[in-house]
Amino acid sequence: MAGRAPFLPDKIFRYIVEHVVREAPVLAELRQATRKVRHSGMQIGADQGNLMALLVKLMRAKRCLEIGTYTGYSALAVALALPEDGSVVCCDISEEFTSVGKPFWKKAGVEKKIDLRIGPALRTLDEMLAKDKGRFDFAFIDADKPSYWSYYERCLELLRPGGLIAVDNVLWSGEVADPKANDQQTIALRVFNERVNKDERVDTAMLTIGDGVTLALKR
Repeated sequence: MAGRAPFLPDKIFRYIVEHVVREAPVLAELRQATRKVRHSGMQIGADQGNLMALLVKLMRAKRCLEIGTYTGYSALAVALALPEDGSVVCCDISEEFTSVGKPFWKKAGVEKKIDLRIGPALRTLDEMLAKDKGRFDFAFIDADKPSYWSYYERCLELLRPGGLIAVDNVLWSGEVADPKANDQQTIALRVFNERVNKDERVDTAMLTIGDGVTLALKR
């Protein structure tokens, strides 16, 4: 099951989805469509999308940022939670995957809220830093793991004080806690987690939802 929390028994995860998560029909349709796409396991679960939407509403966010869009489920979840004048800038390198989500963005009536920018995310973020420092409320990072710290640093500059960064896959199916796991991605996440924990610019919490989500609130 895409987005399934690997740390929970299947029956508990299903109970959460069936009794707590409120998933808009268009989100469920996109989730089903993504199951037919390559690397469908990269899609976040409905419970995580629900959390992100709630965070955006709690913050009364208007300007959001996403690094790594895949088929657009998280972008759609956030866009649906935004007010009419809200927007989310989505950075991704794949036309193939993002094109899957576009019809669902349109069907949901939020396509004008989603500003998709195809190209290397670091380049896009550097371009934004020239004019958008401190203007964003919320950022979601879910892309290549070795670049996480670079994405995090740029997002922190783009966020206003009191803005929130959510970072996906920080537990990496538990591999970060396994000393025998020393592949590039696991090492990168391990280093990232340690650096965020020591970062005095933010207040943090790590959640076991999905594959692990770190929340970092800019002071």
